[in-house]
Amino acid sequence: MGIKKTHVTAEKDRISWAEKIAYGLGNTVNNLLGGAIGYMSIVLNVGLGIDPVLIGSLQALPRFTDALTDPVMGYLSDNTRSRFGRRRPYIFVGAILVGITFALMWQLKPGLSQMFYFWYFLIFSIVFYLFYTMFATPYVALGYELTSDYHERTRLMGVQNFMGQFAWICLPWLYAFMENDRLFTDAVQGARVLAVVIGGVVIVLGIIPAILVKERYVAPEVDKKEKQSALKGMSENIAAFFKGLVLTLKRKEFLKLCIGTFFLFNGIQLVGAFSSYITIFYVCGGDTGMGAKYMGLFGTINTLSTLAAIAFITWISSFIGKRKAFMLATSATLLGSLLKWFCYDPMAPWKVLLPAPLIAIGMGGLFTLMGSMIADVCDLDELETGERREGIFGAIYWWMVKLGLSLAFALSGFLLKWTGYDIIFVGAQSAETFIKMRIVDVVVPATACIIAIVAVYRYKLTEEKSIEIRKTLDLRHVELKEVVAS
Repeated sequence: MGIKKTHVTAEKDRISWAEKIAYGLGNTVNNLLGGAIGYMSIVLNVGLGIDPVLIGSLQALPRFTDALTDPVMGYLSDNTRSRFGRRRPYIFVGAILVGITFALMWQLKPGLSQMFYFWYFLIFSIVFYLFYTMFATPYVALGYELTSDYHERTRLMGVQNFMGQFAWICLPWLYAFMENDRLFTDAVQGARVLAVVIGGVVIVLGIIPAILVKERYVAPEVDKKEKQSALKGMSENIAAFFKGLVLTLKRKEFLKLCIGTFFLFNGIQLVGAFSSYITIFYVCGGDTGMGAKYMGLFGTINTLSTLAAIAFITWISSFIGKRKAFMLATSATLLGSLLKWFCYDPMAPWKVLLPAPLIAIGMGGLFTLMGSMIADVCDLDELETGERREGIFGAIYWWMVKLGLSLAFALSGFLLKWTGYDIIFVGAQSAETFIKMRIVDVVVPATACIIAIVAVYRYKLTEEKSIEIRKTLDLRHVELKEVVAS
């Protein structure tokens, strides 16, 4: 891949460790909110008796609001002008409101009707995701604009991604906390208390980026835009929103990143359940205790490997570039996915742990590199349009991720049914069923990795081109300041 000497980041483009950590805490909040609602939802069924079909609706319906609210919030954030900045006011208020809403959403008590629980949770879920968008969309956009340096962006995203992993270390233990008989009478009470704790953590950690992270980008023509904004009618704002949305969706380099992320991330998520079923019922012969042990070990190894992978990919990308670093990381995940076929061995169950570090490399590199590369795309977009639209780029990117994740969860059930799996047979599934399960578990992520590699291989924003774009933009900003000053 041709390792070359990296350039030296200018002092003005460096982000202090204090700011990097403060920004990274926001990602801890982001992952905690995104994962907690899923891990805690089991209480709706086992604790309150809500039908699984209704629970599925509760998880799916609020997501449809994201299709509109995410891009709208991105547009509002991009076009906000205040003495506190474009992003920080939304992050501060959003963190407080989403923390409070999350705590209230779980304040359910046994003895009420199933439909009461459904409507209560649905209404609060919609409000929760609205405030979640208010926090998350400007937060993501803030990271894209904190530095204009090609490699410092990757280092920032590496710290952000690294700190976000700590939420995933805690999340698998949430159900055990709620079911603790020494602390609570039942899991429902545990959920009520846990929700308040999480809500408090979200508020405390969520406002830190708004307080301690300084916004770098200020539009030179800010006074002119403020005057124009006051004269705009609703129809003009709506037209501007849709124009920006179309321009974003037509940005080819951005779409390549979206395609790469969509297939890599969701290809792995799609077969997540298959790995668990195969481990328990094929490798461990239906022994749930042994299967749970290996699943837990796999998860722990995967998380620790992800942390190491983030550091490695952040470092290596400064030598070989972001595109090649992504291809290298995704190739490791491809190898790990193929290796699973040989590691599902009932005679040696420990082999199921071997692919974990390889699969983690792609996942560790994915969001470290993609956030940095999208920031580069935002520079290209400004060069050609004259506008900074990090908010709408981030909103569309993460909406695509969330949409893909919802589709992955939905399709996994159909694929499992296609294999012929039946819970009645426990570990005595037919040989054909186990073969089909293993084929899906290997072929789906491997194919997804190949598609992701091909998509990003065609990405054209090299380090040299990105640096040249920044030089042009910096010169343009100086000229605009001189015009405004005169």
